[in-house]
Amino acid sequence: MAHDPHGHHHHYGHAAFLPAALAVTLLYAGVEAGAGWWAGSLALLSDAGHMLTDALALALAATAAWAARRPPTARLSFGLQRIEILATLGNAGFMLAVILAIAWSAIDRLLHPVPVAGLTVTVVAIVGLVVNLGVAWLLAHGESTLNTRAALLHVLGDLAGSVAALASGLVIHFTGWTPADPLLSLLICGLILLSTLRLAREAVHALLEGVPPRLTLPDVGRRMAAVDGVVSVHDLHIWSLSSQRSALSAHVVVRDLEAWPRILDALTHALHDDFEISHATLQPELFRPVLYAIDEPARPPQNG
Repeated sequence: MAHDPHGHHHHYGHAAFLPAALAVTLLYAGVEAGAGWWAGSLALLSDAGHMLTDALALALAATAAWAARRPPTARLSFGLQRIEILATLGNAGFMLAVILAIAWSAIDRLLHPVPVAGLTVTVVAIVGLVVNLGVAWLLAHGESTLNTRAALLHVLGDLAGSVAALASGLVIHFTGWTPADPLLSLLICGLILLSTLRLAREAVHALLEGVPPRLTLPDVGRRMAAVDGVVSVHDLHIWSLSSQRSALSAHVVVRDLEAWPRILDALTHALHDDFEISHATLQPELFRPVLYAIDEPARPPQNG
Protein backbone atom coordinates (compact mmCIF):
# COMPACT_ATOMS: atom_id res chain seq x y z
CA MET A 1 0.00 0.00 0.00
CA ALA A 2 1.63 3.26 -1.15
CA HIS A 3 0.93 6.42 0.76
CA ASP A 4 2.27 9.97 0.44
CA PRO A 5 0.40 12.18 2.92
CA HIS A 6 2.07 15.38 1.90
CA GLY A 7 1.93 15.06 -1.85
CA HIS A 8 4.77 15.53 -4.32
CA HIS A 9 5.47 19.18 -3.76
CA HIS A 10 8.88 20.52 -4.67
CA HIS A 11 10.31 23.99 -4.34
CA TYR A 12 12.40 25.27 -7.19
CA GLY A 13 12.28 28.99 -6.50
CA HIS A 14 15.98 29.11 -5.70
CA ALA A 15 16.94 27.35 -8.95
CA ALA A 16 17.16 30.81 -10.54
CA PHE A 17 20.50 31.23 -8.75
CA LEU A 18 22.04 28.56 -10.97
CA PRO A 19 21.95 30.44 -14.33
CA ALA A 20 23.43 33.56 -12.70
CA ALA A 21 26.21 31.57 -11.06
CA LEU A 22 26.84 29.75 -14.35
CA ALA A 23 27.14 32.99 -16.35
CA VAL A 24 29.58 34.59 -13.89
CA THR A 25 31.71 31.44 -13.63
CA LEU A 26 31.89 30.86 -17.39
CA LEU A 27 32.74 34.50 -18.12
CA TYR A 28 35.58 34.66 -15.65
CA ALA A 29 36.94 31.25 -16.66
CA GLY A 30 37.49 32.70 -20.13
CA VAL A 31 39.18 35.79 -18.72
CA GLU A 32 41.43 33.70 -16.47
CA ALA A 33 42.36 31.33 -19.29
CA GLY A 34 43.33 34.25 -21.53
CA ALA A 35 45.36 35.90 -18.78
CA GLY A 36 47.05 32.59 -17.92
CA TRP A 37 48.06 32.03 -21.54
CA TRP A 38 49.39 35.59 -21.88
CA ALA A 39 51.29 35.47 -18.57
CA GLY A 40 52.59 31.93 -19.13
CA SER A 41 51.06 30.79 -15.84
CA LEU A 42 50.00 27.16 -15.56
CA ALA A 43 48.48 27.94 -12.15
CA LEU A 44 46.06 30.40 -13.77
CA LEU A 45 45.34 28.01 -16.64
CA SER A 46 44.66 25.15 -14.21
CA ASP A 47 42.43 27.39 -12.11
CA ALA A 48 40.58 28.37 -15.29
CA GLY A 49 40.16 24.66 -16.06
CA HIS A 50 38.76 24.14 -12.58
CA MET A 51 36.32 27.00 -13.15
CA LEU A 52 35.23 25.33 -16.38
CA THR A 53 34.38 22.22 -14.37
CA ASP A 54 32.44 24.50 -12.03
CA ALA A 55 30.54 25.85 -15.03
CA LEU A 56 29.79 22.31 -16.21
CA ALA A 57 28.55 21.36 -12.74
CA LEU A 58 26.29 24.41 -12.69
CA ALA A 59 24.97 23.69 -16.19
CA LEU A 60 24.22 20.08 -15.24
CA ALA A 61 22.56 21.23 -12.03
CA ALA A 62 20.37 23.70 -13.91
CA THR A 63 19.44 21.03 -16.49
CA ALA A 64 18.69 18.47 -13.77
CA ALA A 65 16.54 20.99 -11.87
CA TRP A 66 14.52 21.56 -15.06
CA ALA A 67 14.26 17.83 -15.89
CA ALA A 68 13.20 16.91 -12.35
CA ARG A 69 10.11 19.09 -12.77
CA ARG A 70 8.90 17.03 -15.73
CA PRO A 71 5.81 14.94 -14.86
CA PRO A 72 5.98 11.12 -14.64
CA THR A 73 5.12 9.09 -17.72
CA ALA A 74 3.84 5.57 -18.35
CA ARG A 75 7.44 4.42 -18.86
CA LEU A 76 9.07 6.64 -16.22
CA SER A 77 6.73 6.37 -13.25
CA PHE A 78 9.03 8.43 -11.02
CA GLY A 79 9.71 11.02 -13.71
CA LEU A 80 13.28 12.21 -14.32
CA GLN A 81 14.26 12.89 -10.72
CA ARG A 82 17.31 10.62 -10.81
CA ILE A 83 18.81 12.36 -13.84
CA GLU A 84 20.74 14.58 -11.45
CA ILE A 85 22.65 11.51 -10.24
CA LEU A 86 23.63 10.59 -13.80
CA ALA A 87 24.62 14.20 -14.43
CA THR A 88 26.80 14.14 -11.33
CA LEU A 89 28.67 11.04 -12.56
CA GLY A 90 29.22 12.67 -15.94
CA ASN A 91 30.55 15.74 -14.21
CA ALA A 92 32.95 13.64 -12.14
CA GLY A 93 34.29 11.95 -15.28
CA PHE A 94 34.92 15.32 -16.92
CA MET A 95 36.75 16.53 -13.82
CA LEU A 96 39.06 13.50 -13.88
CA ALA A 97 40.02 14.34 -17.47
CA VAL A 98 40.81 17.92 -16.41
CA ILE A 99 42.95 16.65 -13.52
CA LEU A 100 45.03 14.45 -15.84
CA ALA A 101 45.57 17.29 -18.31
CA ILE A 102 46.66 19.77 -15.63
CA ALA A 103 48.95 17.27 -13.87
CA TRP A 104 50.64 16.32 -17.15
CA SER A 105 51.27 19.96 -18.00
CA ALA A 106 52.56 20.70 -14.48
CA ILE A 107 55.11 17.87 -14.62
CA ASP A 108 56.25 19.02 -18.06
CA ARG A 109 56.59 22.59 -16.74
CA LEU A 110 58.73 21.36 -13.83
CA LEU A 111 61.05 19.62 -16.30
CA HIS A 112 61.07 22.54 -18.74
CA PRO A 113 60.62 25.85 -16.82
CA VAL A 114 59.31 28.92 -18.68
CA PRO A 115 59.08 32.59 -17.62
CA VAL A 116 55.90 33.60 -15.75
CA ALA A 117 54.49 37.14 -15.31
CA GLY A 118 54.05 37.06 -11.54
CA LEU A 119 52.28 40.42 -11.18
CA THR A 120 49.64 39.54 -13.78
CA VAL A 121 49.03 36.21 -12.08
CA THR A 122 48.59 37.96 -8.73
CA VAL A 123 46.07 40.52 -10.00
CA VAL A 124 43.98 37.98 -11.93
CA ALA A 125 44.01 35.55 -8.96
CA ILE A 126 42.70 38.27 -6.63
CA VAL A 127 39.81 39.00 -9.00
CA GLY A 128 39.15 35.26 -9.30
CA LEU A 129 39.01 34.95 -5.54
CA VAL A 130 36.32 37.66 -5.38
CA VAL A 131 34.35 36.03 -8.21
CA ASN A 132 34.43 32.63 -6.52
CA LEU A 133 33.27 34.13 -3.24
CA GLY A 134 30.30 35.67 -5.06
CA VAL A 135 29.38 32.40 -6.81
CA ALA A 136 29.70 30.46 -3.55
CA TRP A 137 27.32 32.92 -1.90
CA LEU A 138 24.78 32.44 -4.71
CA LEU A 139 24.92 28.66 -4.43
CA ALA A 140 24.80 28.65 -0.63
CA HIS A 141 21.52 30.59 -0.82
CA GLY A 142 20.05 28.40 -3.55
CA GLU A 143 18.23 25.05 -3.62
CA SER A 144 20.03 22.22 -1.80
CA THR A 145 20.26 19.27 -4.19
CA LEU A 146 23.00 16.79 -4.98
CA ASN A 147 24.01 18.82 -8.02
CA THR A 148 23.98 22.23 -6.34
CA ARG A 149 25.91 20.82 -3.40
CA ALA A 150 28.37 19.32 -5.86
CA ALA A 151 28.66 22.64 -7.68
CA LEU A 152 29.23 24.44 -4.38
CA LEU A 153 31.92 21.90 -3.54
CA HIS A 154 33.59 22.71 -6.87
CA VAL A 155 33.49 26.42 -6.16
CA LEU A 156 34.90 26.00 -2.66
CA GLY A 157 37.72 23.96 -4.17
CA ASP A 158 38.19 26.69 -6.75
CA LEU A 159 38.49 29.23 -3.94
CA ALA A 160 41.47 27.26 -2.73
CA GLY A 161 42.73 27.15 -6.31
CA SER A 162 42.53 30.94 -6.54
CA VAL A 163 44.48 31.21 -3.30
CA ALA A 164 47.11 28.84 -4.74
CA ALA A 165 47.34 30.90 -7.94
CA LEU A 166 47.64 34.05 -5.84
CA ALA A 167 50.45 32.50 -3.82
CA SER A 168 52.17 31.43 -7.05
CA GLY A 169 52.00 34.97 -8.44
CA LEU A 170 53.38 36.51 -5.24
CA VAL A 171 56.24 34.00 -4.96
CA ILE A 172 57.27 34.46 -8.60
CA HIS A 173 56.93 38.27 -8.48
CA PHE A 174 59.06 38.69 -5.36
CA THR A 175 61.53 35.79 -5.70
CA GLY A 176 61.47 34.78 -9.37
CA TRP A 177 61.17 31.09 -8.37
CA THR A 178 59.11 29.78 -11.31
CA PRO A 179 58.68 26.15 -10.02
CA ALA A 180 56.11 27.58 -7.60
CA ASP A 181 53.68 27.80 -10.54
CA PRO A 182 53.57 24.09 -11.54
CA LEU A 183 53.88 22.94 -7.92
CA LEU A 184 50.82 24.92 -6.88
CA SER A 185 49.05 23.65 -10.01
CA LEU A 186 49.58 20.12 -8.72
CA LEU A 187 48.09 21.26 -5.40
CA ILE A 188 45.01 22.45 -7.28
CA CYS A 189 44.84 19.02 -8.96
CA GLY A 190 44.78 17.40 -5.53
CA LEU A 191 41.91 19.64 -4.43
CA ILE A 192 39.91 18.81 -7.56
CA LEU A 193 40.61 15.09 -7.12
CA LEU A 194 39.33 15.06 -3.54
CA SER A 195 36.07 16.77 -4.48
CA THR A 196 35.68 14.49 -7.53
CA LEU A 197 36.07 11.27 -5.54
CA ARG A 198 33.64 12.47 -2.88
CA LEU A 199 31.13 13.45 -5.54
CA ALA A 200 31.44 10.19 -7.48
CA ARG A 201 31.12 8.08 -4.32
CA GLU A 202 27.87 9.79 -3.34
CA ALA A 203 26.42 9.41 -6.85
CA VAL A 204 27.36 5.71 -7.09
CA HIS A 205 25.85 5.10 -3.63
CA ALA A 206 22.57 6.61 -4.85
CA LEU A 207 22.60 4.55 -8.06
CA LEU A 208 23.12 1.40 -6.01
CA GLU A 209 20.00 2.41 -4.06
CA GLY A 210 21.95 2.65 -0.83
CA VAL A 211 20.40 4.12 2.30
CA PRO A 212 20.68 7.95 2.13
CA PRO A 213 23.63 9.17 4.23
CA ARG A 214 21.43 11.11 6.64
CA LEU A 215 19.39 7.98 7.54
CA THR A 216 20.05 4.59 9.15
CA LEU A 217 17.88 1.48 8.94
CA PRO A 218 17.93 0.79 12.73
CA ASP A 219 16.79 4.34 13.59
CA VAL A 220 13.94 4.30 11.08
CA GLY A 221 12.92 0.76 12.02
CA ARG A 222 12.81 1.57 15.74
CA ARG A 223 10.72 4.67 15.10
CA MET A 224 8.23 2.67 13.01
CA ALA A 225 8.03 -0.11 15.61
CA ALA A 226 7.28 2.48 18.29
CA VAL A 227 3.97 3.42 16.62
CA ASP A 228 0.99 2.17 18.62
CA GLY A 229 -0.36 -1.09 17.20
CA VAL A 230 2.89 -2.11 15.43
CA VAL A 231 4.49 -5.35 16.63
CA SER A 232 7.58 -5.35 14.41
CA VAL A 233 8.98 -4.22 11.06
CA HIS A 234 10.94 -6.34 8.59
CA ASP A 235 12.11 -6.27 4.94
CA LEU A 236 12.85 -2.57 5.44
CA HIS A 237 14.45 -0.79 2.46
CA ILE A 238 15.27 2.92 2.04
CA TRP A 239 16.75 4.50 -1.08
CA SER A 240 17.08 7.86 -2.82
CA LEU A 241 14.79 8.87 -5.66
CA SER A 242 16.72 12.14 -5.85
CA SER A 243 18.87 14.16 -3.47
CA GLN A 244 15.71 15.74 -2.07
CA ARG A 245 13.39 12.74 -1.99
CA SER A 246 13.76 9.36 -0.32
CA ALA A 247 11.56 6.28 -0.70
CA LEU A 248 10.85 3.44 1.71
CA SER A 249 9.25 0.01 1.58
CA ALA A 250 8.61 -2.35 4.50
CA HIS A 251 6.44 -5.13 5.90
CA VAL A 252 4.68 -4.05 9.08
CA VAL A 253 3.42 -6.65 11.54
CA VAL A 254 0.28 -5.45 13.37
CA ARG A 255 -2.00 -7.00 15.99
CA ASP A 256 -5.25 -5.83 14.38
CA LEU A 257 -5.73 -5.41 10.64
CA GLU A 258 -8.86 -3.34 11.23
CA ALA A 259 -6.64 -0.70 12.87
CA TRP A 260 -4.40 -0.54 9.78
CA PRO A 261 -5.78 2.76 8.39
CA ARG A 262 -4.96 4.52 11.68
CA ILE A 263 -1.55 2.82 11.93
CA LEU A 264 -0.73 3.65 8.31
CA ASP A 265 -1.54 7.30 8.85
CA ALA A 266 0.61 7.41 11.99
CA LEU A 267 3.51 5.67 10.22
CA THR A 268 3.54 7.90 7.17
CA HIS A 269 3.38 11.07 9.24
CA ALA A 270 6.18 9.83 11.51
CA LEU A 271 8.35 8.99 8.50
CA HIS A 272 7.76 12.38 6.94
CA ASP A 273 8.11 14.47 10.09
CA ASP A 274 11.09 12.65 11.61
CA PHE A 275 13.03 11.54 8.53
CA GLU A 276 11.61 13.58 5.60
CA ILE A 277 10.58 10.38 3.80
CA SER A 278 7.57 11.35 1.72
CA HIS A 279 7.09 8.17 -0.34
CA ALA A 280 6.43 4.98 1.64
CA THR A 281 5.08 1.62 0.50
CA LEU A 282 3.97 -0.38 3.54
CA GLN A 283 2.63 -3.94 3.56
CA PRO A 284 0.60 -4.93 6.68
CA GLU A 285 0.86 -8.43 8.13
CA LEU A 286 -1.26 -9.88 10.92
CA PHE A 287 0.66 -10.86 14.02
CA ARG A 288 0.61 -14.62 14.61
CA PRO A 289 2.33 -15.66 17.88
CA VAL A 290 3.31 -19.08 16.53
CA LEU A 291 5.04 -17.57 13.50
CA TYR A 292 6.70 -14.60 15.17
CA ALA A 293 7.67 -16.18 18.52
CA ILE A 294 11.35 -16.78 19.16
CA ASP A 295 12.13 -20.45 18.89
CA GLU A 296 13.30 -22.01 22.15
CA PRO A 297 16.18 -24.50 22.13
CA ALA A 298 15.05 -28.13 22.11
CA ARG A 299 15.11 -29.84 25.50
CA PRO A 300 16.82 -33.24 25.83
CA PRO A 301 14.44 -36.15 26.53
CA GLN A 302 14.07 -37.11 30.17
CA ASN A 303 14.54 -40.69 31.31
CA GLY A 304 11.78 -42.07 33.17
